[in-house]
Amino acid sequence: MSTLTLDAEALYADLLQAVRAQLQQKPQTYLVGIYSGGVWLAERLYRDLNLKNPLGELSSALHRDDFNRRGLAAISHPTTLPFEVQDAHIILIDDVLYTGRTIRAALNELFDYGRPQQVSLVVLVDRGGRELPIEAEFAAAKVRLPDEKTLALACNDDGTFAFEIQSTAQGDAS
Repeated sequence: MSTLTLDAEALYADLLQAVRAQLQQKPQTYLVGIYSGGVWLAERLYRDLNLKNPLGELSSALHRDDFNRRGLAAISHPTTLPFEVQDAHIILIDDVLYTGRTIRAALNELFDYGRPQQVSLVVLVDRGGRELPIEAEFAAAKVRLPDEKTLALACNDDGTFAFEIQSTAQGDAS
């Protein structure tokens, strides 16, 4: 049995190039990261691309379909969108796309602030297993993991990224 290894820094470099290309086509686009891994990626992209447009942070907690199970404790970081969402071009950023439920919740949260003209989804890793018809415009990698495994992005003290693969009894519906 082979062990899955993902070089998060190499995948980040691919993500950086993809986002740079999107921004060249539409320079008045805003980056919005989904808490937590997507925010880490968005913050680093913002710095590496030397962007001037405000950076957004989105919490999907209030719109999750498992809110009753997670409760208010899951809301540790509020949504911050320091720009007008109405008619904006937005690149929504997340670390791992799995079932699509986090993205659905994030889109609901985003639309609470207005109706963007366009939303593009970019992710570091698409691990398949979709339960909703949601697809990333760009994924730096596509992998398959058993449902009982979770794949999470970690941000090291020096700002570099690494992946953690863990076992869970319930699986992580992201």
